[in-house]
Amino acid sequence: MGEYFLQSARLGFRGWRDPDLPLAINLWADPTVTRYISARGYTLREVQIRLQLEIEAELTHGMQYWPIFLLATGEHVGCCGLRLREAQPETPELGVHVASRHWRQGYAFEAASRVIEYAFTVRGVRAIFAGHNPENVASRGLLTRLGFVYTHDEFYAPTDLQHPSYLLTPRRMSPLNPGTST
Repeated sequence: MGEYFLQSARLGFRGWRDPDLPLAINLWADPTVTRYISARGYTLREVQIRLQLEIEAELTHGMQYWPIFLLATGEHVGCCGLRLREAQPETPELGVHVASRHWRQGYAFEAASRVIEYAFTVRGVRAIFAGHNPENVASRGLLTRLGFVYTHDEFYAPTDLQHPSYLLTPRRMSPLNPGTST
């Protein structure tokens, strides 16, 4: 598996590192990627802070939005992973951010499916939370395909909006995910 701790058919996952700042900038400083996760986008300093927070989250909690790479070429695709939620630490939040040049190629679904399987089988979590900007139709479709069930709207300060929020439990996993239960 090389440097990747987790793989899917086309993607490899590893932890963020300090030298990954250019990758983080290419992802999170792109306003097309961040338009639904931050009302005003990220400055370069905020991207640096975000990278450090991801690295610290891995050290502290063993989870982060891990960078993902194409196995065939090593090209950075984006990130996908889990984040601890202070209000419900037993129910981590799933997140997927894909660089715009890689949209509409199925990477978000592939990465999220693999992280979900990892969360339930390796990490032993009992439920996963996810939310999305109400204007992000693609994220809503992704969560539905993955088997998430809408539970409520929740205020998300970076966008100043109520985000539709969802839960996924192992018995609700999508039949589209190979090797998972329904």
